[in-house]
Amino acid sequence: MYCVVKLYGDCEPWWFLEGWEEDIVAAKEFKDYEEAVAFYHKERQSLAEDFSHHKSKKDHMAAFWNPKDRYWCDECAEYLQRFHSLIVMELAEGQSVQKCMHTRGRQIRPCQIK
Repeated sequence: MYCVVKLYGDCEPWWFLEGWEEDIVAAKEFKDYEEAVAFYHKERQSLAEDFSHHKSKKDHMAAFWNPKDRYWCDECAEYLQRFHSLIVMELAEGQSVQKCMHTRGRQIRPCQIK
């Protein structure tokens, strides 16, 4: 099983910092890898039309941003950029999208090119 996860937060998706799951705004589950990747590319194209700034890693992770979408972090004492991100995830057996959205990252991993 696979899912495409959409995030909105102050970190690019490939960092997987503690608490990254709290940035998940949507996730869609797929039984077929090719369907998940096709959906990812469709969503990626849509974000690319909305945001001129973007970066990708490992072919199935992408971050998009508007340089003006930042907020002040008192703890960091600086402004932090916010990112709209996509990831294709492979779910462990028995894992679901709902669990994907509430796990601490122990049972899911980013997909590698097959």
